[in-house]
Amino acid sequence: MNQDWEERVTALWARFDDYADTDEDAARFRADVDALVAELPEGSPLGPFEQACAFDSTGHPDQAVRLYREALARGLADVSPYKTRRTKIQLASSLRNIGQAEEGVKLLEPELDAPSDELDDAVRACLALCLSSLGRDREGLSLALGALAPHLPRYQRSMANYARLLVEPGERPGVEPGERPGVEPGA
Repeated sequence: MNQDWEERVTALWARFDDYADTDEDAARFRADVDALVAELPEGSPLGPFEQACAFDSTGHPDQAVRLYREALARGLADVSPYKTRRTKIQLASSLRNIGQAEEGVKLLEPELDAPSDELDDAVRACLALCLSSLGRDREGLSLALGALAPHLPRYQRSMANYARLLVEPGERPGVEPGERPGVEPGA
């Protein structure tokens, strides 16, 4: 779609909190999304993507799942690889919310090997939640710590090692000269 349409969609999402007070406000927000979607060419994958986001954000993950799948089936990957990755993250989250976390895991695990972008941590966070919902808390915690570690001002190496050890028990983090296990120099 054109830049003007994208800017209007972005502007509507920027006002989302203005719609968050009541069920009627949420329905009005979805109607405003539907009005923008009506401007799209027939069969555009952007329509179900935006509608899925609206349902998801207003507490209807069950409705969002169908629309996320429709967006992918209509070829969202050809229109926007970035929105495709967002769709996979959001679809996995919605699947988890409706009790289908295993499907969410299957959807997100390949994303761990996808080309890196700003959504990498969101993939790991959502995958961690799906794993936790399946009782695989150590794996989930490992992903969450691994995603967090690069953002820490200190202890990056230790946290990354601890994250790895949560899923590889029996190994010890590498200890460099002058360093105590799990403690970075100067800690």
